[in-house]
Amino acid sequence: MKLTTALAAATLLLPLASPAAGKGASKAPATEKKEVVDTYHGTQVKDPYQWLEETQDASVRQWNDAQNAHTRAILDKLPGREPLRQRITELLSWKSPGYGKLTEAGGMLFAIKYQPPRQQPLLVVLGSTEDTSKERVLLDPMVLDPAGHTTIDFFEATLDGKKLAISLSKKGTESGDVSIYDVATGKPLPDELVPRVNGGTAGGGLAWNADGTGFFYTRYPRGEERAPEDRDFFQQVYFHKLGTPTEKDTYALGKDFPRIAMTQLESSSDGKYTSAMVANGDGGEFMLFVHGPDGKWTQVTKFADKVVGSRFGPDGNIYLLSRQDAPRGKVLRLPLATPSLDKATVLVPEGQASIQGVYPAKTRLYVNEQLGGPSQVRMVDLTGKDLGLVPTPPVSSVGGLVSAGGDDVYFSNVSFVQPQAWYRFSAKDGQVTKTALARTSPLDVSDVEVIRTEATSKDGTKVPLTILKKKNTRLNGNNPALLTGYGGFNISISPGFSPLAGLWLEQGGVYAVANLRGGSEFGEQWHAEGSLTKKQNVFDDFYACAKLLVEKKYTQPKKLAIQGGSNGGLLMGAVVTQHPEAYGAVVARVGLYDMLRSERTSNGQFNVTEYGSVKDAEQFKALLGYSPVHNVKDGAKYPPVLFTSGANDPRVDPFHSRKMVARMQAATSSKAPILLRADAETGHGSGTPLNARIEEEVDAYSFIFSQLGVKYLPPAKKVSAPKQQ
Repeated sequence: MKLTTALAAATLLLPLASPAAGKGASKAPATEKKEVVDTYHGTQVKDPYQWLEETQDASVRQWNDAQNAHTRAILDKLPGREPLRQRITELLSWKSPGYGKLTEAGGMLFAIKYQPPRQQPLLVVLGSTEDTSKERVLLDPMVLDPAGHTTIDFFEATLDGKKLAISLSKKGTESGDVSIYDVATGKPLPDELVPRVNGGTAGGGLAWNADGTGFFYTRYPRGEERAPEDRDFFQQVYFHKLGTPTEKDTYALGKDFPRIAMTQLESSSDGKYTSAMVANGDGGEFMLFVHGPDGKWTQVTKFADKVVGSRFGPDGNIYLLSRQDAPRGKVLRLPLATPSLDKATVLVPEGQASIQGVYPAKTRLYVNEQLGGPSQVRMVDLTGKDLGLVPTPPVSSVGGLVSAGGDDVYFSNVSFVQPQAWYRFSAKDGQVTKTALARTSPLDVSDVEVIRTEATSKDGTKVPLTILKKKNTRLNGNNPALLTGYGGFNISISPGFSPLAGLWLEQGGVYAVANLRGGSEFGEQWHAEGSLTKKQNVFDDFYACAKLLVEKKYTQPKKLAIQGGSNGGLLMGAVVTQHPEAYGAVVARVGLYDMLRSERTSNGQFNVTEYGSVKDAEQFKALLGYSPVHNVKDGAKYPPVLFTSGANDPRVDPFHSRKMVARMQAATSSKAPILLRADAETGHGSGTPLNARIEEEVDAYSFIFSQLGVKYLPPAKKVSAPKQQ
């Protein structure tokens, strides 16, 4: 779960019991049961749908096709679907461009540009942050693949900004090959292709040397180097010299790494040093190695040292984010001349906020801090003296710091009511200036208020909850509401601008985002209390947020929809099986639902450090206790649920959705539909073409609208469309 699927929200409909739902489409296809019993630590577990795990089996494909046909027969006939499609298309095809992954190298700026209605983002060279007319497209994936199935995984510039290494993958697989592009000509260098640097299991990346003649990169096993079942594992670091065959690349690091190692690489600003931050799967353990001018790799930290991040400074130091005796984080400074952890000193001690990362500038350090969802950037000088905060709006997300020269920086900021934009901060006078790299809103949110509150979980823990509603919304318990969350992998859910959340609000709905345990909102302890054997806390937190929305009369259970993806899909599966009476509709995207067999999949093995393993008796007990497919109860009255999956998903095997749908369809005593939307052309979410995303959102929101009895009404006021940029 290195990346997470975007959690969207909101839209159309009338009850499925109406004639518009289609008379012949109400009964789901029957699913054969084949009795299988697995035994774990003396406990027998029946698994009648285990046969659905075999994706390539003809009977599974036939079942999948029948489920998709059943789903289409229902969704395609929902009332108000076409007007809703038009509105969603307007919102997601809004021509105001967005910019991400801003990068400075050799005095040049590069960025990924999101320019609907283009199907995939572009890679651009920016002439100026003040005038986008001066930008130049370096790589348009649509030129390589007009079908729109090729996407940019990542890019890395040489220190002089003259060359770019770009990873490209297809159809959501995240299996990316790296090509080298000349920035001046915009053309790839001939015979320079390094295969499978990026993957959906261990991710991937690279770091250039000082003169741009080669780079260290993450390398998966090739050919027959490993058995087929091991080829998504054992990632190592190799060095590629430009102009030489990749078969002659040299081994650098990683032969003794864990099977589920994931490595991030970074070059120092002068290219003399390279760091390798190695993760032990997804659970939050890291070790750090540094390669220096002597040509050797030195291990700086071990997993037990709890150093979870690093950045090179321009002052000959490497700055470390440590959680050793500091669950909210502290910043250490370590001279590169003596790269031994015992030589590190504390520059920024642990405080009230959770430190997420650091950015060293010329004479100061920018420290990104989490505040239970919203974030801020604090500044300290090189003695640790507090220099105050970078001015940003309240309840917003700030990050992506990039050098603007000296101590000045560019940073990205976004909130629930303000689209993402890049700003320049002047260290000399403390002024913040908005650049031209700013999206405009496709709808009017001027009357939306943002409420920050807390729900009380089962064990008394206070759980942050953000509620968005129009200012004139009456709290009478009759409003349709949409609640989402994630709660895992040390990932914080920060404020973000969602046009689809705006659509929901536009229709008079209430939109809510829960900051659950398992994330990083309050540091490592917050994460630990929602992982491994304590994962149930996450589901209790979410249920507490749902109850608060009802108790405070924002909504009522039959008008409350919930939605989540990936680990958030697991969240949906767990809460709907534990409290089916609490929700009126559920959209569960690319989620995990069989927690006993998940670790048999490639990425599931990386997840073991986050979720636990059935090989451990206590962890097995916890997994069985909440595993959605094992906690579906025969005869229970389940609300309507729409499950989505992508056939090329490298992170969550689609069999999870198949098994969960089969089990719920057989068990439920209600007439509410349990549907599977299985996409044959997409993956976990990364690289999904714009048109495919629109189709998925039309299905999701028309489903939610219909099940909550919301009739789509065209907005009385629309924002004028921007000119094509």
